[in-house]
Amino acid sequence: MLGYGYGTLCDELNRLGRIYPFLHVEVIGESVMGKGIPALRIGQGARELHVNASFHANEWITTPLIMQFVEDLACSYARGTAWQGRNTRRLLSEYSLWIVPMVNPDGVELVLNGISPDHPYQANLLEWNGEQPDFSNWKANIRGVDLNDQFPAHWEDEAERRGKLGPGPRDYGGETPLSEPEAAALARFTECHPFELVVALHTQGREIYWNYRGYEPAESESFAEQLAIVSGYEAVKLTDSDAGYKDWFIQHFRRPGFTVELGVGVNPLPVESFADLYAEIVPILLTALELQTVNR
Repeated sequence: MLGYGYGTLCDELNRLGRIYPFLHVEVIGESVMGKGIPALRIGQGARELHVNASFHANEWITTPLIMQFVEDLACSYARGTAWQGRNTRRLLSEYSLWIVPMVNPDGVELVLNGISPDHPYQANLLEWNGEQPDFSNWKANIRGVDLNDQFPAHWEDEAERRGKLGPGPRDYGGETPLSEPEAAALARFTECHPFELVVALHTQGREIYWNYRGYEPAESESFAEQLAIVSGYEAVKLTDSDAGYKDWFIQHFRRPGFTVELGVGVNPLPVESFADLYAEIVPILLTALELQTVNR
């Protein structure tokens, strides 16, 4: 696996759909460059959870991680076999797990493939990247906006803290909240579903962020501690951080939301770390399902 781009994601969604016809895929919006942003549902339950990945372009490894999780979960469900001691048919009869595996497809393609002479944003991207042709450290979308600084949760405070006056590889929150089609699509999608819990997958740090300005429900801290125990990660109470997806979800819905920083190292994490990262993410996501079952 040299890189897992948008084309690979689309191929994998098609392949899994043929093997497991109970999977449902829909498009929730389009990126700046017109790429459809797919969402995938596994499970038939009335209670809904959500996981997303690749908000940040150089954190693209979160996409194949969540897609591998979907494939293994689907295989267990189809065969009627337990997975890590879990009865997946029971879980998926109670829950529908909605996954947006690549929030930022244009940015991922930029990190993996760079820019061609005919790229419509070539001149701008080079300028925003300090005239450097290496985009491997790029986090933002194709317009130089950090999608995880785009949400209307004290957005102005985050913009002032970041101090970024214009587009760039990271930390510029745009001219207004939800100005970017990718962030707006995810917000609309979230508002259309009664998600009991959301998880945003990022890299790196081996940390789980669970709070937001006191808006989080009382159970969020204990949930985060349980996720930390099964993964070996640290549950961290954040301050001085606003405008992220989980921040907005917590403030808007007053339900548990988590940002999980997978792995440790320098982004983009090397593909050689995939197996270790996957061993960490599986218990986190399976436990997230069980948390809601136990604490109904």
